[in-house]
Amino acid sequence: MPQINPQINPSLHTQNLVDTHCHINIMIKKDFDVTLPADYLEFSEEIIQAAQAHQVTKILNVGTSLIESQNCVILARAFPDCYAAVGIHPNDLTPEWRKDLKQIETLVKQKEYNKIVAIGECGIDKHYPNFDLTRQRDGFKAQIELALEYNLALSIHSRDAYDETLRAIEEFRKEPNLRGVLHCFSEDQNFADQVITWGFVLGIGGTLTYPRNQALRLIAQNVDLKNIVLETDAPFLPPQAIRGQRNSPKYIYDICAYLANLRQVSFELVAQQTTANVTRIFGF
Repeated sequence: MPQINPQINPSLHTQNLVDTHCHINIMIKKDFDVTLPADYLEFSEEIIQAAQAHQVTKILNVGTSLIESQNCVILARAFPDCYAAVGIHPNDLTPEWRKDLKQIETLVKQKEYNKIVAIGECGIDKHYPNFDLTRQRDGFKAQIELALEYNLALSIHSRDAYDETLRAIEEFRKEPNLRGVLHCFSEDQNFADQVITWGFVLGIGGTLTYPRNQALRLIAQNVDLKNIVLETDAPFLPPQAIRGQRNSPKYIYDICAYLANLRQVSFELVAQQTTANVTRIFGF
């Protein structure tokens, strides 16, 4: 099985890499759903500069709630390398989610100014007990409709919800501007093939390196590289070489190197194609 070398030297390559799913807004503060203080931006800058040193030239921070979506916009407007996805995570859909989504739409109405390129992360999650499936379905559908109305990509979260996620997307499969990423892809080859035909790509990150994740490695080898984008989900899901530590956008470089080794192709090819895929999906 390929290994990530923690001593890998980014100076060996000069490419433009993109982290398509990150949460710097969460990385730099202790609590969720707290507005990002202005003086915390300096902590963001340290993370972004570290990413730049590892050839990561664009970072998409992804919202999980109204406040965290607003925080992603704050980061996008503060840093040239940052962009925003705004939306409500399925586990964060409260009884007031419709009101929150209306406020998120006010940000989307100024999508260029706010550097918003996607709606999300949205989707369905049946992993934790006491989930409200009806609410999750309704919230997911509303966010798909929002993305379509404003011609934005989707960043989709699907966990233990194979059939429900497919059914929700299928309802909109004929919409010409339907597109996006299946974030932290964890389903099977049939699922991958289906969503790819509907205009989606697979978000591949640190979980690719986990010893027990051979199924994902096979998918990452089998699908056309034009259907893959890279992500970290930082501060979550670090690559195997740093398990137990905080993830960071800079590790996109290592994930790219791992995927290139897995597919037995050059680092440059993976970097160039995945970055081109980002342009196609998000319009950076």
